[in-house]
Amino acid sequence: MSDNKFGSKITKYRRPLNINIGIIVFAVIFVYVVVAVYMFFTQKNIVPYEVKIGSLSSSNIYRGIALREEEIVNAEQAGYITYLAREGTRTGVSSPVYVIDQMGELSAYLNRLEVEEASLSAMDLQELKTEIVGFVHDFSETAFESVYDFKYNVQGTVLKLANFNVLIGIEELNNHMIYPGFAPRSGIVIYSVDGFEHLRLEDMNRNLFNQQYYEKKQLINNNLVGEGDPVFKLSTSEDWSVVIRVEDANKAEELAERQYVRVKFLKNQYQSWGRVRTFTDDYGDSFVELGFTNSMITFCQDRFVDIELITEEERGLKIPRSSIVEKEFFIVPSEFITRGGRNNSQGVLRETFTEDGMPTTEFIETIIYNETDDEFYLDDMMLRIGDFLIMPDSTERYRISRRGTLIGVFNINKGYADFKQINILYQNEEYAIVRSNTRYGLTVYDYIALDARMVHDNEFIYD
Repeated sequence: MSDNKFGSKITKYRRPLNINIGIIVFAVIFVYVVVAVYMFFTQKNIVPYEVKIGSLSSSNIYRGIALREEEIVNAEQAGYITYLAREGTRTGVSSPVYVIDQMGELSAYLNRLEVEEASLSAMDLQELKTEIVGFVHDFSETAFESVYDFKYNVQGTVLKLANFNVLIGIEELNNHMIYPGFAPRSGIVIYSVDGFEHLRLEDMNRNLFNQQYYEKKQLINNNLVGEGDPVFKLSTSEDWSVVIRVEDANKAEELAERQYVRVKFLKNQYQSWGRVRTFTDDYGDSFVELGFTNSMITFCQDRFVDIELITEEERGLKIPRSSIVEKEFFIVPSEFITRGGRNNSQGVLRETFTEDGMPTTEFIETIIYNETDDEFYLDDMMLRIGDFLIMPDSTERYRISRRGTLIGVFNINKGYADFKQINILYQNEEYAIVRSNTRYGLTVYDYIALDARMVHDNEFIYD
């Protein structure tokens, strides 16, 4: 008889769940990692910043346009011009500056004349060195035309060393077709024109500072000139100025408040005090004119001058601009501020009513964020627009309606965001210098929120 005769029922064996300490520990760690990752991607990343004493290093180097009292003198006859006066030197009224040779005989005479070898004086050599160093420092491949200006300057310096031979030639030739030209008044002789001679501060615009469009015409010795052509110009006054374009309108206002600013000229490291005037054009561009009463002759041949403004360094609490925020507050007359409560803290008396409808007052403790001689800036956490405040020891009432804005940061020393007003002394694109040890402001080593956009007022800060 087979075994199936009796029938059989087979039951599958189930292994018991074996939970040991290793599985428990692994599960706890797994849950912790999941929660930590979730919190990392969902919670705010509030970065603290420690407030310290510091200063700002801002770029005070500018390329300005030199403005002078300049007069262009034109030729009265046509012919070949030979200059007598050296460029950059002072000439007196009615002094000979050039001669016009209509027939070209003087130029031919000077070419035939055997001139002894001329040597440069120490002053001439120093001037040449200054021109060479300045050219090398300022040279740019995008402004190759400056090479020709440099060439003409050097040629003019060398050629004018032999100008004393011109007078000898005039006497020997005794030609009535040679005409001398005289200075109409005393001044510094310049042998170039550029169209900027009559510019003033009120004529300034940003395009004038683009040297790609700047054109300077060099007046060259022995060239043929026509009647009425410019032959030289005179800088007639020692008073001159340099105009710079300032990107930040606040910087222009700051300079205007100083009235005088110490200026370093990068060409020779000379320093002088400049009187400040400002101008803003119709497009909102700000220009600052720095007026001087000396050293014009040093820069008489330069239209563009590199300068550095030497201003006093602002020191205070250095904070990032990303931490700065604006916040609105209620403005309450100072007569309505009193003390009360358990801690005798500052606050106001707000009008309220009993169950019977009888008027009464309650003391509301408020945080004061700023004050003036007759007003206080109060937090709006406990107060509302339309609330009536009662003056202490009086029945006079004040209805809350005015709001004002303060600039500040969120202090996080106590574990929550506490607004602190700041007084900005100076700022650049990244940082601001604020006044230290103000009554409602910051102190050194305070911690503030680096990014004010990540924080709300009175929000708890978790590490």
